[in-house]
Amino acid sequence: MNVPTPGSHLTASAGSRNEQTRRHNLSTLLTLVHHHGALSRAELTKLTGLNRSTIGALNTELASAGLVFESAAQESGTVGRPSPMVNPSADIVALAINPDIDAIEVGAVGLGGEVLSRARRATASVPTPSEALEIALELIEDVRSQLASGTTIVGVGVAVPGLVEADSGTVTRAPHLGWEDVAWGEQLSDALGLPVQVGNDAAVAVVAVAVFGAGQGAANLMYLNGSASGIGGGVIAGGTRLVGANGFAGELGHTLVNSEGDACYCGRKGCLETEVNLNRLHAAAEASGIAAADAVAQLAATSSGPFAAEVDREADVLAHGIANLISVFNPEAVVLGGFLGDLYGARQERIRTGVLADAFAPLGDNVRIERAQLGDELLLVGAAELAFGPLLHDPSGWKAKS
Repeated sequence: MNVPTPGSHLTASAGSRNEQTRRHNLSTLLTLVHHHGALSRAELTKLTGLNRSTIGALNTELASAGLVFESAAQESGTVGRPSPMVNPSADIVALAINPDIDAIEVGAVGLGGEVLSRARRATASVPTPSEALEIALELIEDVRSQLASGTTIVGVGVAVPGLVEADSGTVTRAPHLGWEDVAWGEQLSDALGLPVQVGNDAAVAVVAVAVFGAGQGAANLMYLNGSASGIGGGVIAGGTRLVGANGFAGELGHTLVNSEGDACYCGRKGCLETEVNLNRLHAAAEASGIAAADAVAQLAATSSGPFAAEVDREADVLAHGIANLISVFNPEAVVLGGFLGDLYGARQERIRTGVLADAFAPLGDNVRIERAQLGDELLLVGAAELAFGPLLHDPSGWKAKS
């Protein structure tokens, strides 16, 4: 498997006029168009610092490789010849897979971050690695059948709720799935004949949040996601995703928030993901006569009873956990996804007040807290970024590869 360089910058850097850095310049332009969508040649000139003739030559090379195409300029209202728009090609696609405890989901994501097709299959029980592989391969066929003729798949990105070894892509430990030391990406690559990149689900999601979602423009960002698999997280520091020595950085759900709390899958007590927990919300909802399936939708609708008390308690614990993490990472933005985003929507003022009260002053004063914007496409978009990574890093050889 090809593995992208850990900790690589998420954004395109400035261009260079030196001939030996042609690959760098091609990477810069393609990354800009992928992350921002259609940009005019004039905008690319301004963003990269390269001159117009260099931009023209680079665009021609990327267009010849089928990675971008030019369209008519948009009306600008300024004097002079309008500058053509450079667009990411809709024919270049990455497959994205999210195996979880209750379902397998597969999507096809085009350059530019748009989810073009998707398929999901619920599972009656937590899938084994072989079961997940079989289902994923069947869903991939479904997703591919929905794509336009002539589409080229660059690779596959996988978002797994667990620890993933950065260099090999091995799922070292996914306690909710019950997987340990599983080379799932390698097995998938052998079956498909495509390069496969594997990452922790929240770690790939933070990339999508930073590039396409609520974290756009934040060089220092923290993302927390709540799901049936617990709480995962990711951190962007100085424009670079925090990876760690083995690729395990960002296990924010295992931050200690209650030393007397319940036992966690990790073997400790009182982790954030055991104290702020979807199953606990479901149980409290049922105790209040609310169906577990309706618990998240009813977070803001109930003001009394066991369910409201549990919502308040989890909001307070979440605020405490966020405050602790703010003191460690000093982010400018915190983005909450999954049921954590819903919890924040229901108890926004309570959580914000709790964060300000518990954070090491003044670190929490100017931190913006937001809900994730990409909805249930977030993990697919993030996983696709893993697959797009090698192409964005060096598009110069793409024509030969295709």
